[in-house]
Amino acid sequence: MCGRYAQSRNVHQLQLAFALPEEAREQEDDPRSWPPLEELDPDYNISPGRPVYAVLGPPPRGEGTGAPGPRTLHTMRWGLVPSWAKDRNVGYRMINARSETVADKPAFRTAYRRRRCLIPADAYYEWQLLNKDGTAEASTSPATDPQHRRRKAKAAKKPFSVHYTGDEPLAMAGIFERWRDPEVDDERDPAAWVWSCAVITTEAAPELAHIHERMPVVVPREDWAAWLDPSSGPDRLERVLHETPVERFAVDEVSTEVNSIKNNGPDLLEPTAGDGADQLETLF
Repeated sequence: MCGRYAQSRNVHQLQLAFALPEEAREQEDDPRSWPPLEELDPDYNISPGRPVYAVLGPPPRGEGTGAPGPRTLHTMRWGLVPSWAKDRNVGYRMINARSETVADKPAFRTAYRRRRCLIPADAYYEWQLLNKDGTAEASTSPATDPQHRRRKAKAAKKPFSVHYTGDEPLAMAGIFERWRDPEVDDERDPAAWVWSCAVITTEAAPELAHIHERMPVVVPREDWAAWLDPSSGPDRLERVLHETPVERFAVDEVSTEVNSIKNNGPDLLEPTAGDGADQLETLF
């Protein structure tokens, strides 16, 4: 799974990284039409429910001319709230969508077909379990491991950050939705609409499976257009879900300070003493 990540780039830096127009798209008069864009502070410990950046391609309907690919940058809430949900808090349980079921699950299937995005990250965090006898084992997902809670409760957690080897943001595969807040009467009030997103995950590659059994789908640059193209069919999307460029990843053990969402700052991404090159050589 992906339950925490870091993103420090500002709007201008993300526009450059994703080859977006430097002049921001004019905000729609109708807040139902398209998500907003706000300047967010660097966040090195993003947790569910936080506002995050998302890169979108062409709208599903209208403005269909031009080449597919990254078009605009927006802000959304992390944790997908389906349009039919009664409460926005359901999003805290929908921060991830499994690649194996995203096309079929009622909460995700419409967004997967029509509303896909890229979620930028400096790195994502994952935790390995440390047993009392000193042995380490991969963390598991509650969706596949009935003993997940018991296993997690009995073990300490060793955090790692996963990022590209160069200075390039990860582009995590995402989906997004729009939810109408029934407590706001005026539909034209921006507060009446919650735009939210989820990160798609898949089975961890062998190089990462000793840390956690799942990993986010990361879309390589050459697949950005296909992922964001509203006309991409199931076969094309399925291919993208299996092309995370793990061979370009670096993995650092980081401080347990990241375990608490109260801690935030660039130091959370600093490798801990005793990690470094030896660690990477054993992984790749």
